[in-house]
Amino acid sequence: ADIKNPHKNLGRSIVFSILICTLIYVALALAVAGGLSIPEIIEAKDYALAAAAKPVFGEWGSWITIGIAIIATVSGVIASIFSSSRLLAMLSNMKQVPSLTKLGSLKNPALVFTSSLAILLTVLFDLTRIASIGAIFYLIMDIAIHWGLFRHLKNKVVFQPIIPLIAIVLDIAVLAAFLYIKYLNDPLVLIVAAIGIVLILVAERLFMISHTDDEGNMPMGMKNTSDKNKKT
Repeated sequence: ADIKNPHKNLGRSIVFSILICTLIYVALALAVAGGLSIPEIIEAKDYALAAAAKPVFGEWGSWITIGIAIIATVSGVIASIFSSSRLLAMLSNMKQVPSLTKLGSLKNPALVFTSSLAILLTVLFDLTRIASIGAIFYLIMDIAIHWGLFRHLKNKVVFQPIIPLIAIVLDIAVLAAFLYIKYLNDPLVLIVAAIGIVLILVAERLFMISHTDDEGNMPMGMKNTSDKNKKT
């Protein structure tokens, strides 16, 4: 009800959003490269944009850039936490993950759990390592999703089989290059990511075994919820 013609407009919005973000990032990269030399960019690291703004706008330009970056970061973190917690709550209601109602009388246990996990990661690792670990998890998840779509849903969902295969190949290429770079520069990221993946696989496997019926199906709680809504 919120989106008109979602089959067409949703895909368009995703493509346009990616294009707009790409243009913005390329423009920022060109601006930094035009204002600073390579050694200066390396020295500035995470503050390269602020350093590039300083020669043009002075000290105020640097502080304004930092302020905008802080606002953008906070906004992104808040949006990510709320969207992730909402997805986690939905999966919990569908009985695809352990029930979050066991956490006590919290008003929003999914939000509390997601925020606590984010805080823990922030305490243990710096932002570069958190981003690297997240990138590894995302690429592996993307490969798994596309493979599942191609392998198990090609007779149920209408799509071009070549699209997920191309996505898998590109994901593997990017992941391989990224893993190699991290192996050379920061192998701790690979160790943490590997431990996290193993823990997730083991936990998910145990959960599926304990919540699968004799026919090999995992009952989802959404049907019962909809039935209750119809009765009321």
